[in-house]
Amino acid sequence: MKHILNFFFTSLIGIILFSCSNQESTKVDLLLNNASIIDVKNDKIIESQFVAIKGDTIFSVGEMSELPAFEAKASIDLEGKYIMPGLWDNHVHFRGGEELIEENKNLLKLFPKFGITTVRDAGGDITPSVLEWRKTIQNKKLTGPHIFTSGPKLDGPNPAWAGSIKIENQEDIEDALDSLQEIGADYVKMYDGSLTAENFYAIIKSAEKRGMKTTGHMPMSADLNRAIDLGLDGSEHMYYSMKACSPKADSLTELGLGYGMMETITDTYDQELAQSFFKKMASNDVYITPTLYIGKVLSMLADEDHSSDSLLSDVGPGIQETYKGRIESAKRAKASGSQMRSKVSDLAREMVPAMVDNGVSILAGSDCGPFNSFVYPGEALWGELFSLSATGLTPSEVLSTSIINGPAYLGLSEFYGSIEKNKVADIIVLSKNPLKGLENIRSLESVVLKGKQL
Repeated sequence: MKHILNFFFTSLIGIILFSCSNQESTKVDLLLNNASIIDVKNDKIIESQFVAIKGDTIFSVGEMSELPAFEAKASIDLEGKYIMPGLWDNHVHFRGGEELIEENKNLLKLFPKFGITTVRDAGGDITPSVLEWRKTIQNKKLTGPHIFTSGPKLDGPNPAWAGSIKIENQEDIEDALDSLQEIGADYVKMYDGSLTAENFYAIIKSAEKRGMKTTGHMPMSADLNRAIDLGLDGSEHMYYSMKACSPKADSLTELGLGYGMMETITDTYDQELAQSFFKKMASNDVYITPTLYIGKVLSMLADEDHSSDSLLSDVGPGIQETYKGRIESAKRAKASGSQMRSKVSDLAREMVPAMVDNGVSILAGSDCGPFNSFVYPGEALWGELFSLSATGLTPSEVLSTSIINGPAYLGLSEFYGSIEKNKVADIIVLSKNPLKGLENIRSLESVVLKGKQL
């Protein structure tokens, strides 16, 4: 019996020592201690937490009272500061041709400075460079956000933007989708420069068969309700949703007025029709990117002086030159007495909370990039979040439009959207709680991008 007991205790001690040594051998790259995790989905703070990071992935999360014995290359005591997943800007542009490639590249570093760790590129004319940046950022050889991209836009025979793929028939559609899949585009972006309603519908149908996500601008000759029935996944800006909420939409379409119908659309907006349409969007899981902030900036271009903007010096001279087009357009609109842009902006702000109340998924997107005057990368996403907040959304609802809905649209919720084990280690540190007031995102102190502290 004595031998058996000795063997038992010896074995038990061995197990304990093995367990301890196993704990001690758990190596991680970065350990964040005493963190207050912002749980955006559940609108709450989880205090006294540790977050262990290996490579670009969150390895472990838990209570400080149960902190395992990690061997960390770097350890930071956050002393109760707040952490949350990095922000997503779900509508940006890299464009302007070969001569502006370097100036676009230089803008990448602005995004992390504002806590933006991921962007959704909505199409341009320098796709090979964008794909190269994405790869280089992934390999941590370039500072910038993760990039998900549509590649070139799909437009009609006379595209509004350089670099777009011309669509005139079904063969063009299949060739275009083949090319997008070949380059690894993350979704399909349509544009309404000269795209017909019939080809708009046909793109959606063909993309749906291939399992490709679709979003973009809709030709004003088309019907958003029909597009949703065919499988449309998203809509950029609010014009098309507004049209679906006006009883005059069909008759105005018959007149072929294009965007000239928008003032009448805003004047005839019907609340009951809107409620029904929003429910349809929600039940079909259609995402809307309102881009409220850029609407505000562009509506004031004719009157505001941006020469002293703090970020203007970060924008290259070539990109600044592209700003002139919209400035001149704003001056012409003011001279003509047009109220269209201000009416659209006012109605858009009214529609957002009603959409959220009906379960529509909103995406926060700034529309920053060349040609969009004084809408600066990084700062503009904050402007969009504050604009969404001003409509009456709660801080958690606003933050969800960026960090939760962004990944969800692309089917990536498994990897992003919360501070949890096995999720990508994109984390921002704030000294103040944004759930108590959205302006507290200005208290950004540091950023962890793919597990690397910047």
